[in-house]
Amino acid sequence: MMQTSPQAMRNRAGVQYAPLSGGRLHLNEGPIDLVIGAEGDTAAVRAAYEAASDRFDGLLSDLVSELHLLRRPLDPDGNALSGPVAERMVRAVRRHSAVFVTPMAAVAGAVADEILSAMTAVPGLSKAYVNNGGDIAFHLAPGEHFKIGAVSDVRTASPDGLVSIPADAGIRGVATSGADGRSFSLGIADAVTVLAQNAAAADVAATLIANAVDTDHPAIQRAPAWNLDPDSDLENRLVTVAVGKLPMELVAQALDAGAAYADRMQQSGAIRGALLRCQGQVRAVTDGRVLTER
Repeated sequence: MMQTSPQAMRNRAGVQYAPLSGGRLHLNEGPIDLVIGAEGDTAAVRAAYEAASDRFDGLLSDLVSELHLLRRPLDPDGNALSGPVAERMVRAVRRHSAVFVTPMAAVAGAVADEILSAMTAVPGLSKAYVNNGGDIAFHLAPGEHFKIGAVSDVRTASPDGLVSIPADAGIRGVATSGADGRSFSLGIADAVTVLAQNAAAADVAATLIANAVDTDHPAIQRAPAWNLDPDSDLENRLVTVAVGKLPMELVAQALDAGAAYADRMQQSGAIRGALLRCQGQVRAVTDGRVLTER
């Protein structure tokens, strides 16, 4: 549990640094909003939070300095990126270069992974996590479990089930994407939650699987991404603006397409599992080692 008093907390060059209930830590700068938790020796938890805060300083400015490259698809000869978070983003998307994707598809997960890495350099933690708007990187000592809430709609982000992940499952990241999420989607999924070896890998996979949950129908409204955000890395690709009520058979076909895409990812080792939801229908792709609790 975090023992530092509120008086000891401080703002660091624009970074908001504050305690939360339950011994958690809140870090915020611009669009990056992190909720961090840790368990273990009191001194280790204190040191891990300090390490997270130190690493957070300057992280956003480093990303902004390379944003013009991060918004482009990967160069086959290698993008000239130097920041550690940018490099995590590139590693996460490189295996998906057969489809259109930019490193920005992994940004939230890569930030979570980077902060967690700083924390776990401190010995003595039994469990730790960094939650970046629902994209979560976590650390588990042997014998520990990590429970996450499964959501059916990214708009409400209200968990309607729990997924319990054991330390020996090899999963250290989870991410959720959908048509009403923080980022644009090409598909119609209400929510796609992905489990992977790290948060950056889960982040890009959730984006691509959510894109694959798709169909055509007059109830689906789309617009060029640049019309909605002139800085979007999706350029003039049509992104989903709204999804009305669809025929059940079209929803099933869209989910089947997304599940087939997720299954190929799982078979290749890119992800460990995925849960896809759209208008009351569900598909699950898993290797059987993750327990779902309703």
